[in-house]
Amino acid sequence: MDCSSLIDRYEAGGQKIKQTIAGLTRADLTAFPVPGMWSIQQVVSHLQDSELVAIDRMKRIIAEEKPLLIGYDENEFVKNLFYDDQSVEDAAETVDRARRQMARILRKLPESAFARFGIHNERGKVTLGEQLELYTNHLERHLKFAQE
Repeated sequence: MDCSSLIDRYEAGGQKIKQTIAGLTRADLTAFPVPGMWSIQQVVSHLQDSELVAIDRMKRIIAEEKPLLIGYDENEFVKNLFYDDQSVEDAAETVDRARRQMARILRKLPESAFARFGIHNERGKVTLGEQLELYTNHLERHLKFAQE
């Protein structure tokens, strides 16, 4: 795994969210062009919550020995955390700042640190490198949907 280029992609994610939502109206953000899917508003709010969970997991893998990583139900978050009332601009800014801060940490780590791992209660053993790749791709996958 080329950690340096993956960290660069990870860090750029916050700016990608900002670019994706730039110029969108409230109607654009809250529309459901694909029935049964999330609105862009919900996607961006989900990305914010997901990012906060991801950073917590990665920091615990870095700092602790074999930490327990707890899963969550993203659909329950959408349903119960008032995503439709959130500010997508604030959510995008939160992701951008959080990723820039986390990237600073990740760049200081030796390559061997990316093999450190935690135990996810649903998926089992997950390494720091796997978490970094998962959340880098996760954001990009959701933004592809929003851009389409």
